Amino acid sequence: MNYDTFVEQVALRAQVPAERAVELTRATLETLAERLTGGEVLDLAAQLPKPLQLVMRPSPDTEAADRFGAAEFVARVGQRASLDERAARDAVRAVFVTLREAVTGGEFDDIVVQMPRDYRDMVEPALAPGAAVPRRP
Repeated sequence: MNYDTFVEQVALRAQVPAERAVELTRATLETLAERLTGGEVLDLAAQLPKPLQLVMRPSPDTEAADRFGAAEFVARVGQRASLDERAARDAVRAVFVTLREAVTGGEFDDIVVQMPRDYRDMVEPALAPGAAVPRRP
C-alpha cells in the first residue's frame, strides 16, 4: 500500500480530512513504536511506505518495549494529536485497521502478540472479517 492510499483509508475510517488523517497516523505510529520492541518496530517499518517508515524509528539505545496499557496508549495518541479520549480511541482503531491492510498477516500478528489483553477493543476491529473494507461517507 502506498502512502496516499494509507492516509486516504485512515481518513475514510476516522471520517476526517486527509490532513487530519496524517496527524492521527503519525500520533498512533509514534506511540506504537514506543510500545513495540525495537526489532519489531524495524520489521513493521520495513513493510510501510517511506514517509511512515520515518515515523517508526526505534530508539537506538532501547530494544525493550515501553510496557504501557491501552489507556496510556490512547492518552499518548490524544496528547500528540490533540484529541479527547473517545476521538483518540477511534483514531487508533482506524489506523490499526489500515495497518492490518497494509502489512502481511504475520507481521500484524507479531504486533498483536506484544499487546496485552486491554488492547483488545482497539485491535479486534482490525482482525474482524471485512475490516479492510473502508467505510464510505
